[in-house]
Amino acid sequence: MAKKPNVVFLFSDQQRWDTVSCYGEPLGAHFQLTPNIDQLAQEGTRFNNAITCQPVCGPARACIQTGKYPTAIRCHTNDRMLPLTEKGIAHYFNEAGYETAYVGKWHLASNHSFVHPPKPDTFNFKTTAVPPEFRGGYKDYWMAADVLEFTSHGYGGYVFDGDMNKREFTKYRADAITDFALEYLARPKDKPFFLFVSYIEPHHQNDRNCFEGPKGSKEMFRDFPVPGDLAGTGGDWREQMPDYLGCCKSLDDNVGRIVQALKESGEYENTVIFYTSDHGSHFKTRNSEYKRSCHDNSVKVPLIARGPGFQRGCVVDNLTSLIDIAPTLLACAGIEKPVYMPGTPLQQLSMNPDVPIHDEVFIQISESCIGRALRTLDYTYCVEAPITNDDMDEYKKGMPYDGWEDSPLSQPASDLYVEKYLYDLKKDPYQRFNLVKDPQYAEIRSMLREKLKQCILKEEGLTAIIPEG
Repeated sequence: MAKKPNVVFLFSDQQRWDTVSCYGEPLGAHFQLTPNIDQLAQEGTRFNNAITCQPVCGPARACIQTGKYPTAIRCHTNDRMLPLTEKGIAHYFNEAGYETAYVGKWHLASNHSFVHPPKPDTFNFKTTAVPPEFRGGYKDYWMAADVLEFTSHGYGGYVFDGDMNKREFTKYRADAITDFALEYLARPKDKPFFLFVSYIEPHHQNDRNCFEGPKGSKEMFRDFPVPGDLAGTGGDWREQMPDYLGCCKSLDDNVGRIVQALKESGEYENTVIFYTSDHGSHFKTRNSEYKRSCHDNSVKVPLIARGPGFQRGCVVDNLTSLIDIAPTLLACAGIEKPVYMPGTPLQQLSMNPDVPIHDEVFIQISESCIGRALRTLDYTYCVEAPITNDDMDEYKKGMPYDGWEDSPLSQPASDLYVEKYLYDLKKDPYQRFNLVKDPQYAEIRSMLREKLKQCILKEEGLTAIIPEG
């Protein structure tokens, strides 16, 4: 009997899709920034319109681990634990006879950890080891920190192993996380394996309010081409982009190390490799931080899949969502998609790239607002729950903040939304002109409004009111 394929999932944090050079956009292509990821795309399938279903770290991770929208499991904001009763993808792989391994940033164990005084359901693992029952079913190898940005910097820090022992490192963080992944790959195995590697790069370093690329990044990437969505805007991209690109280059170097290890072990051809991110980065040009918005520089991500089930050299222009990742991973192991997962295995799209699996991608947005959006091939349409100026003042102080748990902004959903954004992507690919009040687009807004209400009803069970703008 042929051995089931291994699965390696490589996950970056806050990476713009246009930094991956095979997409042909100036930011990545100018430096040929990602030759190793490009090679995976050449040997597999590149998805050109991959959209996150939640542009925030924890909620996006909850979606991938469970195949459910974050509101369905109360993981709609950061600092929410994956429910201990939830069956995640690692559990399915365990049942199918796989080893399961997790390396890097988890972000799904701490719960209400910023609340003072603590609540009965407060769990704080931001700087301590995550107990086994909080690890989402990953049981054979664990080398992770719940909130890696709290236990490390660009250089130096620590994670915890499966026995809850601290493992310190001094080298560049992405290199260290890869070292731990290679440590697992070098172990003898008599089963197929599912390895999830969760980097924090190119996420900004929270406590220092900057991006931390490898030494020399500022000089190497000083003369970068300005992407069309950022040209002429404010934000902090002018000073931060060189280090951001340095982070992305480091990620690609480490993808190359993992590929080389798989080749040396003879497992490469029998391994499905994925590369994607949880969301993008707009560099404080759309709101007061880096994501949490409906715009492509926040919600559009790179997505590459190479190995059994994915056509060589295939390019898919049709829409995909992070909600598709869980059923896709399960399909790699021949595990049938659970009926409760709304996503579709992407193998289907790789084999038939011209037959869409989504007419639109449904997006939930939290923390900056209670928002809902649709991303179609032609339009971005977004609504937000009405909030007061006082709520927004509290939000701008930082997230989370004292009293935030009781704020309307912390709620998972609303029954009332107002129209906030509409972009015509064919005429305005960089989303510079908001058409939400344009009378010429009244018919388009009406069509998208009804589609969004249907999505909210289907995925959340709520009948939303969205008055005409």
